Amino acid sequence: MCTQKPPHDYSQQLYEKYRESFEEYITSMVLPSLREKHDEFMLRELVKRWSNHKVMVRWLSRFFHYLDRYFISRRSLPPLREVGLSCFRDLVYQEIKGKVKSAVISLIDREREGEQIDRALLKNVLDIFVEIGLGSMECYENDFEDFLLKDTADYYSIKAQTWILEDSCPDYMLKAEECLKREKERVAHYLHSSSEQKLLEKVQHELLTQYASQLLEKEHSGCHALLRDDKVEDLSRMYRLFSRITRGLEPVSQIFKQHVTNEGTALVKQAEDAASNKKPEKKDMVGLQEQIFVRKIIELHDKYVAYVTDCFQGHTLFHKALKEAFEVFCNKGVSGSSSAELLATFCDNILKKGGSEKLSDEAIEDTLEKVVRLLAYISDKDLFAEFYRKKLARRLLFDKSANDEHERSILTKLKQQCGGQFTSKMEGMVTDLTVARDHQTKFEEFISSHPELNPGIDLAVTVLTTGFWPSYKSFDINLPSEMVKCVEVFKEFYQTRTKHRKLTWIYSLGTCNISAKFEAKTIELIVTTYQAALLLLFNGADRLSYSEIVTQLNLSDDDVVRLLHSLSCAKYKILNKEPSNKSISPNDVFEYNSKFTDKMRRIKVPLPPVDEKKKVVEDVDKDRRYAIDASIVRIMKSRKVLGHQQLVLECVEQLGRMFKV
Repeated sequence: MCTQKPPHDYSQQLYEKYRESFEEYITSMVLPSLREKHDEFMLRELVKRWSNHKVMVRWLSRFFHYLDRYFISRRSLPPLREVGLSCFRDLVYQEIKGKVKSAVISLIDREREGEQIDRALLKNVLDIFVEIGLGSMECYENDFEDFLLKDTADYYSIKAQTWILEDSCPDYMLKAEECLKREKERVAHYLHSSSEQKLLEKVQHELLTQYASQLLEKEHSGCHALLRDDKVEDLSRMYRLFSRITRGLEPVSQIFKQHVTNEGTALVKQAEDAASNKKPEKKDMVGLQEQIFVRKIIELHDKYVAYVTDCFQGHTLFHKALKEAFEVFCNKGVSGSSSAELLATFCDNILKKGGSEKLSDEAIEDTLEKVVRLLAYISDKDLFAEFYRKKLARRLLFDKSANDEHERSILTKLKQQCGGQFTSKMEGMVTDLTVARDHQTKFEEFISSHPELNPGIDLAVTVLTTGFWPSYKSFDINLPSEMVKCVEVFKEFYQTRTKHRKLTWIYSLGTCNISAKFEAKTIELIVTTYQAALLLLFNGADRLSYSEIVTQLNLSDDDVVRLLHSLSCAKYKILNKEPSNKSISPNDVFEYNSKFTDKMRRIKVPLPPVDEKKKVVEDVDKDRRYAIDASIVRIMKSRKVLGHQQLVLECVEQLGRMFKV
């Protein structure tokens, strides 16, 4: 019929006949059967009719395939398959799409209320919406999806209004999470996958976005309460839900920051109160309160770092909130001690022998790690460095350090955190001591090979590099002759080691062991070099007046008063003084107390410590001036010309890592 020359070519008539047979079949059979059914039954009928229709289209377009190949492609007419499907679209789909959409949505709503429905049926019906578009999603979107989204919004909006009033925040979040999960499953079961995002956004909008602040601020169960009662599960859920909505996490992180700040500030206040209620005579307790305070801050940090990583999945907003919160209260001092000093003291306590904490090696490592982490929040890092250095010097020089490994390990940690220049002096100090030990062995060998030089006293000298250590005042005290000899011998030995170094002797840091012959028994006294020099004066005289002592020792009045006080008015009265009161005055006379005795064979005679805090703060202030100068010069060398405001800003920026300018 199609291969003859016109007028015997029937292609056109065939093509039209093909369309007519579809239209006739649809009008006579399909439409009546659909019109008499309703709801679910209509949907079933529709699915059956559509699948029949597809079979018919498939076979008829095969029978007339010849038309497709020649006639249609030459005239560029719609192909047979398309003609077949569009007949159904124009006649059936256009008429009943509204009823179908309503039936489907009412089924979905019934399912939301917990009824069982025929999901396979829905899937098949919705496939018709997709297929009828012949490759475009227009029909599905305009004739079904838009209505579904609106219905979903209305449905959840009503639900949310009652839930927000009746439920606590955790319960509400549980429900919301459950709804989102179910909507996601709904897409997997019968909706087209392209709907997932839009559908979930609608649900989130109605359940979360609309009520975000109400939820977070719920009286007894909002975000504050969850943090207060450590509801880790609920907080994780809150993060999961709120991370889906735009800017949803910001208020959560703000509340988190506020909460941590309050907790920390409460700790500061607690420490303040404990400090002010303290009895002044309990001097050794001073350290303890601060120790406890730093411990608590460390525990607080551990706790909330875990929150940030576990509940809030390490989100940057929460890291930032934590940092800002800690910066607030970590820079508040406690009863006159800055936090930099507290941290340094805390480290000192852990690292020195007989500190108040008995910890295993792992625990010490772990604690040091955490202290260094806290240091990051402190604005005066240089103040910490100075206090730390002072305390490190004491540990090293008086052999108080419990473990070299730990000393080096914390320096490594500090170096990673604050850079090399921060720790270079401290590292130098630790190295100095190792070198000094080596010197000492060499010195002992030197003495044994030159017996004529032996001063008759055991002598240990620690040689330090000036730049690394805190600056110590050195006085030219009149040393007793025995000690002068020691100094000479060591100088001679040191000349053999190096020619180009000048030794400055700092006697204020020395110690001496003296055997004192009292009437009852001989007691070994452990004293400072200064105390020893003073006591040795009494080898030549029984009574000495204050002024004689000052002239013979050649020391400042302050120093002499401290020495005499420690020997005549403190716990061990090795000297008697007239008049016998508790204070030293220029008219006093002292004599050797031969009646002195003690149950110990060795006693250490303490010298009252000098308060170094003021000096440290002054030193740091001085260093800061130089640092600012240097920074200004650095900036100007690179910029050549710069506005005053800019210069100040850059300076603050550059130095911010060490201190607040």
